[in-house]
Amino acid sequence: MTENTSTSRVQLIRHEIKRRTLDVVSVEQISPSFKRITFSGDSLSDFISASFDDHVKFIVNPEAAEPAMRDYTPRFYDNEKKELVIEFAMHGEGPANEWAENVKPGDQAMIAGPRGSRVIPMDYDWQLMFGDETAFPAISRRLEELPAGTRVTVVALANDVRDRREFSQQANPEIIWVESSEQLVEWAKNHQLAAGEGFVWCAAEASIIKSLRNIFVEQKGHDVNAIRTSAYWKMRTAAFHEELS
Repeated sequence: MTENTSTSRVQLIRHEIKRRTLDVVSVEQISPSFKRITFSGDSLSDFISASFDDHVKFIVNPEAAEPAMRDYTPRFYDNEKKELVIEFAMHGEGPANEWAENVKPGDQAMIAGPRGSRVIPMDYDWQLMFGDETAFPAISRRLEELPAGTRVTVVALANDVRDRREFSQQANPEIIWVESSEQLVEWAKNHQLAAGEGFVWCAAEASIIKSLRNIFVEQKGHDVNAIRTSAYWKMRTAAFHEELS
């Protein structure tokens, strides 16, 4: 059991929700299941994403009576250049996936948000990160933002080994690749939490997240104020995003 703290050190920041119409600047297929799309637009001059796991609403067919909306992580942004990068996990279905399959430079898109950020401090004694493919953009951004020498372990699930990516080594992370949800959950069960104050971050399919939260909070007694679990998607459910903590 790890040391408990009485209150959360995670800072919640609210943002003004603003819709932005953007131009597609470039499209890059970075692995079989991922496209990296760079957007540009004057409205990005005041865009803000204060946390690595923020999400914006990507709005498909904004002129429709009921436009489709999907959540995506702001992978990178530059206010001076007025650019935003989003990495699309290609799952083969859905309106956002169809848009990303056919997008080309010069096309336009609309986003909204982020509506808020949960800023997780970087000075924990240790950090654990778990995620499937949908979490790779957030994990990538976190590892780029962590200071050198941070003690961080990443357990990443890639069903297709070709989707394994080179994460930033700035923090000298330990990267553990698994090929199934069962392996991911089993690793968590067998892992002995280190001493000191640590933070556990998990983002994946809903059933995986439920298992991971049970393992760390109920079985291992990890401090509920030092864990963040987000279901980025749910099997056979469209437009699902749930934050358990």
